[in-house]
Amino acid sequence: MFAQIINTLSDLLYSYILIVLLLGTGIYFTIRTKGVQFRMLRESIRVVMEPKDNDDGLSSFQALMVSTASRVGTGNIAGISTAICIGGPGAVFWMWLTAILGSASAFIESTLAQIYKRKAQDGTCYGGPAYYIQAALKKRWLGGVFAVFLILTYMVGFNMVASFNITDSFRTYSFFNESSTPVIIGVILAVIFCICIFGGSTQISKITGVLVPVMGIFYLAVALFIVITHFNLIPQMFISIFSSAFDFQAIFGGFTGSCIMQGIKRGLFSNEAGVGSAPNAAASASVSHPVKQGLVQMLSVFIDTILICSATSFMLLCSGVAPSDALKGMPWVQAAAAESMGSFGTVFVTVALFLFAFTTLIGNYFYAEMGLGYLCDKKPGKKLLTVFRLFATVVVFGGALMEFSVAWATADVIMGFLALINLPVIIILGKPAIRCLRDYAKQKKEGKNPVFKAADIQLKDKTDFWN
Repeated sequence: MFAQIINTLSDLLYSYILIVLLLGTGIYFTIRTKGVQFRMLRESIRVVMEPKDNDDGLSSFQALMVSTASRVGTGNIAGISTAICIGGPGAVFWMWLTAILGSASAFIESTLAQIYKRKAQDGTCYGGPAYYIQAALKKRWLGGVFAVFLILTYMVGFNMVASFNITDSFRTYSFFNESSTPVIIGVILAVIFCICIFGGSTQISKITGVLVPVMGIFYLAVALFIVITHFNLIPQMFISIFSSAFDFQAIFGGFTGSCIMQGIKRGLFSNEAGVGSAPNAAASASVSHPVKQGLVQMLSVFIDTILICSATSFMLLCSGVAPSDALKGMPWVQAAAAESMGSFGTVFVTVALFLFAFTTLIGNYFYAEMGLGYLCDKKPGKKLLTVFRLFATVVVFGGALMEFSVAWATADVIMGFLALINLPVIIILGKPAIRCLRDYAKQKKEGKNPVFKAADIQLKDKTDFWN
């Protein structure tokens, strides 16, 4: 019954409500920012390499790695496989469109998080959608609802999927036993995860700062090798992506399993643009101007979808292994890698998935702890934080034992509700972020390193910074 309810909610959210809201918000902010995701992409790459503005908080690069650790995960590997197997190659096109338009939304939400970020007792900064909802809309209860869904989405929904996919990647091996192997993997994963999160947010940023770029580069290199060794299939790959994307008879004949719905679902799951997650990392960065973190988080969407999701898509569609419902998820990715690289390919994909998923677990927990901090209206007490972290560990263990469709659908539904809160809010609060962008562009034109003051954009709301 639970599975039936979850699947019905998922179909309702992604067949009607979220498609209009996601694409509509992305188009709106693309127009309002004059295509910030295109005209300032080069600037976003420059900004990410800047040092911290002071000794407190995270650097732009560290904030990028925390948000990318959450974004770049199982959705980039197993999620793409699932989308193509169910919706066809056209899902890749709709995934691209979701990311391109969504990156404008990601810019707005992360700039807002910087404008309204709060100052901790130790001088560091923190914040996110719950805080800009309270500061600008004066509705703490709505911020509380968002914080609850943030915890449910990341610590429960997404971390269950990440844990499940790690287990799923071992099913191809002969030693896998349905009754015992998931339990063993779940215990090992939970123990390592528990050790990492008890190190706190500083430990999280250090771990992700090393693992994310290293695993990303290796994964892209292997995907490129597979595509090059099957270069004769590249023209047909692009033909199938675009022809399938606009096969409207097939799309509307079965919309819930269509390329549009699957592309948007997996695109949103993967890059999280507009969901309200990355702003929690963006608010923790120490920068001289809020727009700098807006640009950094916009870049994170590009890295996630345009680079890594595309790499998986090309690797799968150029592998020579045909997609099928039986292969959805990790099996097709492993079969594609094995076809080109033998047993090494299978092992590599398993290791890559483990690293991707593990950094996702850590990055997701970072967001959940931010939600808990908001609900407590301060830093959570040691006892509460210990219980919270132990519960997060139990969730990771439980996810390893879950069933495929229930794991994915549960995460999709909870994430959908999170987006339903955040997207209307950033539409209402978008003006300060857009004024902020104009101020940044003006200072850059004058040859300055932009420094923000709230008075420069006539911001009336009280802020802990920028006075």
